[in-house]
Amino acid sequence: MPTRRIAKVFKSRPTIEGAGVHLKRAFGNSQVPQFDPFLMLDDFHTGNPAEFLPGFPWHPHRGIETITYVLEGLVEHSDSMGNNGVIGPGDVQWMTAGSGVIHQEMPKETPSGMLWGFQFWANLPASQKMMPPRYRDVKAADIPEVTLETGTRVKVISGEVAGVQGPVRDIVIEPEVLDVSVPAGASFRHSVRDGHTAIAYILDGEGYFDDRRDAFAYEMQGAGWMDVARNCRLGPETTVLYAHDGDALEIQAPDRPLRFVLIGGKPLGEPIAWYGPVVMNTQAELRLAFDEYAKGTFVKHP
Repeated sequence: MPTRRIAKVFKSRPTIEGAGVHLKRAFGNSQVPQFDPFLMLDDFHTGNPAEFLPGFPWHPHRGIETITYVLEGLVEHSDSMGNNGVIGPGDVQWMTAGSGVIHQEMPKETPSGMLWGFQFWANLPASQKMMPPRYRDVKAADIPEVTLETGTRVKVISGEVAGVQGPVRDIVIEPEVLDVSVPAGASFRHSVRDGHTAIAYILDGEGYFDDRRDAFAYEMQGAGWMDVARNCRLGPETTVLYAHDGDALEIQAPDRPLRFVLIGGKPLGEPIAWYGPVVMNTQAELRLAFDEYAKGTFVKHP
């Protein structure tokens, strides 16, 4: 299997969202459509409760899916469909906003004072933008973990590894979401679907994310102009965007453990009209969404 090469590398940028949550943005609006069908990836990782307790009070979404994965801490959630609960370490909240949902996500303080997790947005095709909303609350105990011959451990949230399927299925963009931990001195080789977008977001450690080991063979954004000390080993808070040719990924952890999240999906190749929490295909659809929100007719399927 020919391996995919790195197309671009992005360094996360600090930003503040919601009512005052400090986070790192791995990619977002300014990178559209490079990550198609994915729109945004935010990493919230802090031991200072003042930086996450303000949370994300009630706000609308339409035309997308929001996926939240918590590594440490607790996040309380509720929405206009009547769903509510708390997700904790290892849990996933997968929400299809579809025609419109109003919800809130409020991190809670814990004895450790730590919150670590991330949220990414996946786009919906035009034919599904106004589908009825749906919701999946996936507990850590329901996410299978596979240990490969190399000692690599993979939590399979969506997709398949070594014949084991993740619990999140029947999603339009055929997503793959894997939490991968590679021991020092080992490697992880994984097949990817032809034409699908593949993204790695590094959580901990350092590694080589393709077989060139050449930091000047791809574009790096967010690392500073004329970065002549570039290292071909990539570390935390870094996003790797792969080229679309090739049907396998080869990732190595040379001398220390490496942990990353691997995300993949089928590109939509459709126009994107995006403002705040709503992503549609045209500006007219955006204006309609916010007009309905102002009039109280935004939610179609309570």
